[in-house]
Amino acid sequence: MPTRILLEGRPGAGKTTALRRLAALLPTHAATGFTTEEIRRSGARVGFALETLAGRREVLAHVELPGPPRVGKYGVDPGVMERLALPSLRPAATEEATGRLVLIDELGRMELACTAFRHAVDALFVAEVDVVATVHTHRDPFTDALKRRADIEVVQLTPANRDVLPGELAARLLQPRTHGKYPSHG
Repeated sequence: MPTRILLEGRPGAGKTTALRRLAALLPTHAATGFTTEEIRRSGARVGFALETLAGRREVLAHVELPGPPRVGKYGVDPGVMERLALPSLRPAATEEATGRLVLIDELGRMELACTAFRHAVDALFVAEVDVVATVHTHRDPFTDALKRRADIEVVQLTPANRDVLPGELAARLLQPRTHGKYPSHG
């Protein structure tokens, strides 16, 4: 059975940093997916950029974007999800990608505003691929449903474990599988 992990943490806990460190610890081209990053102007957060693990980057949300949709003070460009995020997930949906790893930062309100992205995430969580995605601790019907699934492990990311967790996850994901499962830790 594939590994399906939700890294749950409060804002500022280091979810994006942990996911980027995990990607850096894996062999080149071992993973596909994307991360998000704050855009700051004069020290103030004014938006978010989405960057694929392949290096493509665009502004996902910004105070100067009109929306809709809007999430808080940010207008969101759902086209960025369709142009960058969805193509970064598609290789995992093909049969030759069985066993690949998909990293998603994050399953948040801005990203989930794109219906096609929600459908792609649903498909990933039933495909034969490993998935590590970050989620906020706040309640959301989509992520709450994922957190309740028995085949998904929710791992709390905190300032206390954020530095060691990427290495632990990389070691776990790189272990050889036995009959489609990771060896048990006894």
